[in-house]
Amino acid sequence: MRLSKTFIKTLREAPKDEIARNGALLSRAGYIHKELAGIYDYLPLGVLVLEKIKHIIREELNAIDCEEVQMSALQNPEPWEATGRFSDQEVDIWFKTELASGGLLGLAPTHEEPMVNMMKTYVSSYKDLPVYVYQFQTKFRNELRAKSGIMRGREFLMKDLYSFHTSEKDLDDFYSKVEGAYAKIFERLGLGDSTYETFASGGIFSKFSHEYQTILPVGEDTIYYNKDKSLVFNKEVFNDEVLAEFGATKSDFEEAKAAEVGNIFKLKFKYSEPLGLKYTDESNQAQVVYMGCYGIGVSRVMGVIAERFADDKGLVWPEAVAPFKYYLVGIGEKGMDAAAKLYTGHENEILFDDRNARPGEKFADADLMGMPYRIVISDKTLDQDALELTDRKTGESKLIKLVDFRLD
Repeated sequence: MRLSKTFIKTLREAPKDEIARNGALLSRAGYIHKELAGIYDYLPLGVLVLEKIKHIIREELNAIDCEEVQMSALQNPEPWEATGRFSDQEVDIWFKTELASGGLLGLAPTHEEPMVNMMKTYVSSYKDLPVYVYQFQTKFRNELRAKSGIMRGREFLMKDLYSFHTSEKDLDDFYSKVEGAYAKIFERLGLGDSTYETFASGGIFSKFSHEYQTILPVGEDTIYYNKDKSLVFNKEVFNDEVLAEFGATKSDFEEAKAAEVGNIFKLKFKYSEPLGLKYTDESNQAQVVYMGCYGIGVSRVMGVIAERFADDKGLVWPEAVAPFKYYLVGIGEKGMDAAAKLYTGHENEILFDDRNARPGEKFADADLMGMPYRIVISDKTLDQDALELTDRKTGESKLIKLVDFRLD
């Protein structure tokens, strides 16, 4: 990407009603454009970050034999009515719309019901199970509050995985595999040292579910963790009775604010039973399918990373999710020519600031956009047959001879 060829421009100020740091910085740096509270457009740089996050998630889920699908956003009310969840009294975050020919549709806030309904076509025997399917899908939730930038949106991108099993043991075994995959995902995203599997309420279908909470001062959740963070609880289940099960007391724990970036549930028969998802076992008896669900908020993760690593100059992306590894600045006629040569053939790794702008403006935009490394080639560095490489995270700079520099 050449900055002179893109429509994106950095902004001096964020939208006036944008109070969240992630939303403000991502807007100023040209990653997102705010339409309304909780509703954002993703610009070219933002799309690249989302795709990097999706790539990591996809690799780890495919490694445990999950398959990717794409479900519809518009929802047939029937399967939701069968579980009672199309009612606004039961689920108060629906966006609903009427067809021109009559009839009501919903915009999916999640996909348990349509996924189970679809599986009824393809699952009839124990030989058809297990099945693990996931998607990256835009969800719609009519949130009362949407003041946390892309960390809480009314329209947002989510990875949702659903598993279907013949037995509780098979569900438990796969659940453990997902726990392992999630640990790898958050490690690769750069959040491994601040994201913890957290005991949370399991609702009516299990004693506990697990959330993945990233410690963050602006997070909306409160968690409690012990000294080595081997036990972490959401505030909703942090009580003496629960702690006694783990041989712990409240004095063992510290409190922190956190942002939920993922969750996993053992649903068992919660949705498969009312929707009639059954299989015939080896004895030719009809059995209800066991089910689990596993979510990661993709756009929320992007916002959490932006919040977690930003400094007073702008964004600071981990390499794994940065839209480009290098921000390249050419200064002076010879410097610009040499920079153009370095850029050629490495367009996927380098964001090339080839604008006719002052060096100070380019450096400020490099800091704001947050690529992991800034390369400067100027007439001055060329006098030493070198370029200057600056680490965005540490601010450390060094001169490297052009013949020794390798893009990797």
